[in-house]
Amino acid sequence: MVSWLEELERREAAERDRIAELRGQIEELTALLVEPEGVASRLKITRETMSEILSADRPVTGPGTDDGGAAEPADGPLAGAGSPVGVRLVPTWSTELDAGMLPSSYRDTVEVLGDAVHPRRAHHLCAALGLPTDKSTVEGFRSKLKRLVERDWIAELEPGLFAARGAWVPTGRRCLHADG
Repeated sequence: MVSWLEELERREAAERDRIAELRGQIEELTALLVEPEGVASRLKITRETMSEILSADRPVTGPGTDDGGAAEPADGPLAGAGSPVGVRLVPTWSTELDAGMLPSSYRDTVEVLGDAVHPRRAHHLCAALGLPTDKSTVEGFRSKLKRLVERDWIAELEPGLFAARGAWVPTGRRCLHADG
């Protein structure tokens, strides 16, 4: 028969083992939390930063501006260039803007069309830009081209045929200017 003292010691030892096991699990879970906490922290900082950038109360700031970072005020050439979240990535073309203001994928498209001798179709532009030429990629790219046309960066000479803004294209025996 086991004495009550031996039984208490056995139970105490079992609880100490259980505590050690739980502490080990806590350490494992804590280690697993490090990465998701880092991602959540970066996402929070990004959201806060984007909220500041997109807020109508303050100017957008960035490198390369004369006043230490303030970009065009709300009444400058980018005025009215707003998407549902506050920034229009592809502003409407004006003489005050150049292709350098566009996101890189749009800028590359405008530059390739500017260098092209003839108007191009979407799948030819995809190939020239090193993009896949499968149907889904070309259709997605066509929407970018249409956006550039809507905002006067390029011209759509006929359905599906795109050229640089201001390109001359032959039509029969005469030439028409692509932008009017």
